[in-house]
Amino acid sequence: MDLDAVRTFVAVARAGRFQDAAVELSVTQQAVSKRVAGLEKALGVRLFTRTPRGTRLTLDGQAFLPHARELLRAEARALASVRPGGRALRVDVIGRRLGPAGVLHDFHRAHPDAELDVVTLPDSDAAVEAIASGAVDASFRAVTMPGRRLPDEVRAVRAFDEPVELLVGPAHALAAARAVTPAELAGHRIWMPGLVPGTESTAYYADLADAFGLTIEITGPDFGTQPLLDTLAGSGALATFVGERTRLVWPAEHGLRRLPVRDPAPVYPHSLLRHRDNPHPALAALDAHLRSTRPGHDDAATWTPGWTLAWD
Repeated sequence: MDLDAVRTFVAVARAGRFQDAAVELSVTQQAVSKRVAGLEKALGVRLFTRTPRGTRLTLDGQAFLPHARELLRAEARALASVRPGGRALRVDVIGRRLGPAGVLHDFHRAHPDAELDVVTLPDSDAAVEAIASGAVDASFRAVTMPGRRLPDEVRAVRAFDEPVELLVGPAHALAAARAVTPAELAGHRIWMPGLVPGTESTAYYADLADAFGLTIEITGPDFGTQPLLDTLAGSGALATFVGERTRLVWPAEHGLRRLPVRDPAPVYPHSLLRHRDNPHPALAALDAHLRSTRPGHDDAATWTPGWTLAWD
């Protein structure tokens, strides 16, 4: 249906005269007549009758008027949904309990008016494709550059670094330590069954293991976080790596310990991926938030893989 014709019909019904509707719409009276005639032809009914004082709605016109108004309201809602800032900012995070989700939550607390739609895509390939197609506005991922070739329309910037911690049970040899160094972890079994070959997380931990001579095992089925915590609680040999901002909850009797890793501190380099031409104002606000909350960095005190994006 021609919405300009519907808009003209509503204007004539409100004004009561074709001439007044033409002034309101900034068109000629002839254009108003032509639009109304076209709408009447499309509907197969007469909408107005002429009177000495102007026009009057027919019974069919009276029946159509509330629907015409609703069509115009629907048009306004449709336009608002795609105007910059008129819809929620859709952001992909690798997991709702992991660091990027926490950073996004901090952003929302700092910008409560920024409406967010948080999604979790299966892998970085899906995230890049979704950004290129416009299905999502941004994604938090680790970008293995230069090995990873991004489409020209997708931009990646280093967003924040997340320190890596060691998680052990109370019987583990390192359980009493206040912190550990990567060198002290050589010879200990670090079990991470959730790592999937080909993902950015697996690439990161493979490089970490190579850099410090660590043993990271990914064997065995991945039954999720809770079975992993249960296993660590009862083991004196197994440990695992977790991000500092990863949210974990376990029963008090598990007695698990989260130990900082230092000298140097391995940090996971999260990047923000976005479309180069995305004008959403909340995306600019998110970028500014990440920059403003970025702590100072001492490269000598931290470790990241060689493929990590440089700070811009």
